[in-house]
Amino acid sequence: MKAMIFAAGVGSRLKPLTDEMPKALIPLNGKPMLEHVILKLKAAGFRHVVINVHHFAQQIIDYLTANENFGLKIQISDERDYLLDTGGGIKKAFEFLQGNEPFLVHNVDIISNVDLRALYDYHLEHSPLATLLVSKRETSRYLLFDKQSKLCGWRNRETGEVKSYYPDFDPQQYTEYGFGGVHVISPEIFEWMEEWTGKFPIINFYLSICAKSNIQAYAAENLTLFDVGKPDSLPIAEEWMKSF
Repeated sequence: MKAMIFAAGVGSRLKPLTDEMPKALIPLNGKPMLEHVILKLKAAGFRHVVINVHHFAQQIIDYLTANENFGLKIQISDERDYLLDTGGGIKKAFEFLQGNEPFLVHNVDIISNVDLRALYDYHLEHSPLATLLVSKRETSRYLLFDKQSKLCGWRNRETGEVKSYYPDFDPQQYTEYGFGGVHVISPEIFEWMEEWTGKFPIINFYLSICAKSNIQAYAAENLTLFDVGKPDSLPIAEEWMKSF
């Protein structure tokens, strides 16, 4: 089983912590964010992990080496020359992720109680192009899904902006979910990405193809999820982890 961890971000929301280290190595309950995610993937059965790097990339590489890659096959997708965002990062990692099996993608700054193996198995059972971990959480930007849990659009509640490639799209007719920064993707995704080049966000890509493909929601029951890329969420997540 393969997985990719997004660890290349500059962590601008966590300054000044990220002035001297990458976001991925900021400690959380005594361990770097990256280690928490790696160990969660390992416990779920993932043995091949790709990690993209950019900001203080060598620190991440040295950390992995010092920990003998946590007993996993870990490969580095090097974005030091140019940060490619989430969609571009996945496409650049094609040589590591290609094959016949789906792969899981996990943001390094997401801490949750989601069962990653259950998410992966759900994707295998339903065979969409991608399965997105979502939840009914408070946020400004929502993905919009139909009654079959298929992605159909996006809305920013603060600005009123709506995105959809469906004609006469009415966002009121769809269910709003916040994206959880974890998804499982079928390898056919690379065929859909052929015309996309350089830097691009994966959500924009999903929205551009959702009317022609099957991008599914996975609304995990009793999900607790923290975006620890925000300073105020770090102590809250730490307290939760002590009791989890």
